[in-house]
Amino acid sequence: MADDADDDHPASAVAIDDRHREREFLARAGGRDRTQAARVLSLDELCARRGEATVAVERWGLAALRGRLVELSARGAAATLTCAMELVIEAQTASEPVCWVTLAGATFYPPDAAESGVDLSALVVVHTPTVVIAARAAERVLRSGAFGLVILDLCAPHTQGAANDLSMAHQGRLVTLAQSHDAAVVCLTDKTEEATSLGSLVSLRVEALRARGVIGEDGTRVLLRALKDKRRGPGWTRTLKVRGPAGF
Repeated sequence: MADDADDDHPASAVAIDDRHREREFLARAGGRDRTQAARVLSLDELCARRGEATVAVERWGLAALRGRLVELSARGAAATLTCAMELVIEAQTASEPVCWVTLAGATFYPPDAAESGVDLSALVVVHTPTVVIAARAAERVLRSGAFGLVILDLCAPHTQGAANDLSMAHQGRLVTLAQSHDAAVVCLTDKTEEATSLGSLVSLRVEALRARGVIGEDGTRVLLRALKDKRRGPGWTRTLKVRGPAGF
């Protein structure tokens, strides 16, 4: 009898310990233990945890956007056009042909673009009536293999929500063509930070906002914030010095 009692005591202790571990596991799985909450790590954070040296990689710029479908978005006092023009200038400086595909009635102001440094004589501009036709035009331009940067402007004021017409089939072809010809495809959209991106094929979504209180003689500042980045992880920010139009 004594031996049986001794055998029961360790078993009950093990059962209590198992129940305690089970409660801890369920609490963590349910998000009650916030210190153990899982989150996605960027490549830079992962390398830092492993003690590996990280190579300085540009997150924004033509070189960083090649082969990717990028969404540049904001709502209200935004700087999407300014950032897009900076990409155009960078591409033209590198002797890369650029095509700007836009909806009817939604184009940039040419004098401002020229004042900012864009070579209008070397910029191909395509006006289209619908998003579907705009996507087809962008595909044809990319398929030629002659362009290093294609801007797809979907910010027409009279067609709110038009960007939603860019189907996954069109996005898939744009990504394939961008990768095949080492080109960057940048879609301009007018939406809030909380709104979803164009789709799962968007590799990078960046919000562009004018940084307040930093306008000086050397230009103005634009704040870029990554809302989605499949390569480096979201959350990074970048402040750019840009050339605003005359009188800005």
